[in-house]
Amino acid sequence: MNSNTKINLAPEGLNIDTGSVVAAPLPEKPKRVAKPSDKHGWWWGTGRRKTAVARVRVKPSQDGKVLICKDGDVTKTVEEYFSEDRDRKAVMQALILCGVVGKMDVRMRLNGGGYMGQAGAVLLGLSRALSDMDPNFDEILRKAGMMTRDSRKVERKKYGQAGARRRFQFSKR
Repeated sequence: MNSNTKINLAPEGLNIDTGSVVAAPLPEKPKRVAKPSDKHGWWWGTGRRKTAVARVRVKPSQDGKVLICKDGDVTKTVEEYFSEDRDRKAVMQALILCGVVGKMDVRMRLNGGGYMGQAGAVLLGLSRALSDMDPNFDEILRKAGMMTRDSRKVERKKYGQAGARRRFQFSKR
């Protein structure tokens, strides 16, 4: 072996001559493929917020109806069900962002919670259903923060206290 021969004992990405680290190329993430719909052509998504649970299903359609089913058979539109404008906007936000308003039939089944919690649950469920239907929507919705579950819940009341954090009134005498 002559003196000009180099033996490379360094791990890949480390240059022995200069001592610098060269970044190895990252492997490409495989592209997500659309999940198949159920036998009736619907894509499902479940959303939760506080104590509210929303089961949302979407299907491409010419009608573009958005209906809410509560307590079995009572079906209402978003405008009839949510009285607050901010809740209506929150529910429709994912459809507007993906540009599919009027091109999708959306059905939602709601349980538990109040109107604001239900609106947040619907937003997450709708985002998940749209993401399963078309993987291109996933990146758009994720950047907007609609694919993230809000894990905050009401803190429980503790014994020996008036509430979760509030203590009973202190009397010096």
